[in-house]
Amino acid sequence: MRIRQEQQKPKLWTQDFILFTFSNFLVYLNLQMTTVSLPAYVSHKFGSSSVAISFVISIFALSAILTRFYVGKTVVTMNRKKLLYTALFCLLVATAAFYWLPSVLLFLLFRFISGIGFGIATTAFGTMVSEIVPAQRMGEGMGYFGLSTGLSMALAPVVGIWLLTQYGPSGLFGVATSLVLFTLPLIYCIQTSSALRRADSAELRTSGMLEWIDKSIALPCTLNLLLSFTYGGLISYMTLFGNEIGVSNVGWFFLCNALMVMLVRPFAGQLFDRKGHRTVLIPGGLMVLIGLLLLSAADSMTVLLLSSVCYGAGFGTLQPSLQAWTINRSHPQKRGAASGAFFNSMDVGIAGGSLSLGIIASQASYAVMYRASALFMVLFLTLYGLSLVRVKSRQASSSLKE
Repeated sequence: MRIRQEQQKPKLWTQDFILFTFSNFLVYLNLQMTTVSLPAYVSHKFGSSSVAISFVISIFALSAILTRFYVGKTVVTMNRKKLLYTALFCLLVATAAFYWLPSVLLFLLFRFISGIGFGIATTAFGTMVSEIVPAQRMGEGMGYFGLSTGLSMALAPVVGIWLLTQYGPSGLFGVATSLVLFTLPLIYCIQTSSALRRADSAELRTSGMLEWIDKSIALPCTLNLLLSFTYGGLISYMTLFGNEIGVSNVGWFFLCNALMVMLVRPFAGQLFDRKGHRTVLIPGGLMVLIGLLLLSAADSMTVLLLSSVCYGAGFGTLQPSLQAWTINRSHPQKRGAASGAFFNSMDVGIAGGSLSLGIIASQASYAVMYRASALFMVLFLTLYGLSLVRVKSRQASSSLKE
C-alpha cells in the first residue's frame, strides 16, 4: 500500500521545474554578485559620495517595485517566453554596459533598466513555477524553488567581491553577463504547455499596492519594512565599511549570514507554527539588534563574523515568521496579493534604508551609520510590543464585558 501511494505521488522534479529553479538561481546570482560589489566600484571609478552610491542600490529596488505593480497583468496577457526573453535582455544589456559607462547618471539609468528586468523575471518565474508544481506538493515545490535564492545569497557576495578584487571590473561584469547568457538556452528548453500558456487568475490582476490598505497585514508588512531597512545598509555599504576598518574580503560576512539564515529558517518556521509569532519575533529582533551593534564596533574579521552570526540568526528567524504571519492574516483568496505586498515592503525597505543610511554615512562614518541602523530594530521591537499590549488590553476588555 505504501509503495502504491508513493507511486501515485505526482512528480515534482520534472525537467521544467529544474530549468526554472536553476534559471532563478542564475538570475539571483547575477543580482547578488553585482549589488554587493557595485558600491566599491562606483566609489572608485567616479569618486561618488555615499549618497550617490545609495541611489545605485535604491533606484534598482524602486524600478523592480514599480515593475511588479504592473507585471502581473502582463503575465496574464503576454506570451510567457517573450516576457522572459524581454526581462533577460534588459538584464543582459545593463550588466554588460556597467563596465563601459562613463558617468554616474548613465550608471543609474542602466541600474533602472536592470531593475525592470529583474522585476519581470522574478515575478514570471514565481508565477510559472506555481503552475507546474503539483497542487499536492505545492509547499515542498515552492520551498525547493526558494532555496535557489538562498543559495545564491550564500555564494554570490563572496564570488563577486573576489572577482572584483582579483580580476577587476571586467572579470566581475564578464562573469555576471555570462550568467544571464547561460539562462537564455535554459528558457528555450522549457517545454511544458502549462508554463507557456497565459494565466487566467483574477488574483494575478490584483496590484500588491492595494494590499497596503488592508489593515490585517499592515503590522507584519511594516515590521518587515523596518527589518529590510537594516538589510539595505548591509548590501549597500558593507564593502566600503570593510575598507574603513581594514578588512579586505567582507564577502565572508555575507556567506556566514546566508548560511545562518538557511540553518535557522526551518526551525523558526516550525516554532512559529507551534507557538505563534510571540515566541519568535522578540528573540529574532533582539538578535538582529545585537548583530548591528556588534557590526558598528567591528575592527577585525572575528568581530565581523560574530556580528554576521547574530544578524543571520535574527534575520532567518524574523523573515519567514513575518511572511507566514502576513499570509495567515490575509483572506485565502488574497494570499497571493498579500505575498506581493510582503515582498514589496522588503524592496521598499532596502531602497529606503540604502538612501537614508547613505546620508548618515556621508555626514559621519559607516560605523555610526550601522549604530543608526540599529534604531530601526528598536522601533521594530517597540511597535511589536505596543501591538501585544493592545491585543492584551482588548482581550481584557472582552472578558470584562462577558
